[in-house]
Amino acid sequence: MKPRSTALPPALLCGVDEVGRGPLAGPVVTAAVILDPDNPVEGLADSKKLSEKHRERLYDEIRDKALCWHIARAEVHEIDSLNILHATMLAMTRAVEGLTTTPQDILIDGNRVPGPLQGRATAVIGGDDLHPCISAASILAKVTRDREMVVMEAQYPGYGFDRHKGYPTKVHLSALDSLGVTPIHRRSFGPVKQRMQQQDLF
Repeated sequence: MKPRSTALPPALLCGVDEVGRGPLAGPVVTAAVILDPDNPVEGLADSKKLSEKHRERLYDEIRDKALCWHIARAEVHEIDSLNILHATMLAMTRAVEGLTTTPQDILIDGNRVPGPLQGRATAVIGGDDLHPCISAASILAKVTRDREMVVMEAQYPGYGFDRHKGYPTKVHLSALDSLGVTPIHRRSFGPVKQRMQQQDLF
């Protein structure tokens, strides 16, 4: 007799990923996704390796086809008070807790698992290239955060948030020097803290 498979039902497999650990401004955004094995999304990959147009298309398709998904975040004040690692873990926990279906197995991109979570959680280095559910989570998180940073450029014009999305590019650092620090900047991050000290804002 053929041995019974011990593989987990795919519907109970959840992928989790984050976007925004490195920027000097804006939140860190996370997503948790349970894909539908009977309604697959083609072309999933690490969001950073996809064009903006491709990500936008997949964003809508994932939300339409996934069995369950939730997008969460940690705000700038949480990043500054907890540090970016703990704020990221908090945002990941919020993403999983926001699912309307409790996953049995949770795959988290990276080398650390937030806890406690409802379900067996495993950290997977490079998981957004290995597991479609993590790829889907990375796409939802990135498109959500990128869209928000475009809005932030309209609110705080001149910083280039719509282009660099808050990362420490030359344009961004130059704008910090000339325009100063905004409420969405992470004051615990070195380049921002340095400029606040120079501007006697501490």
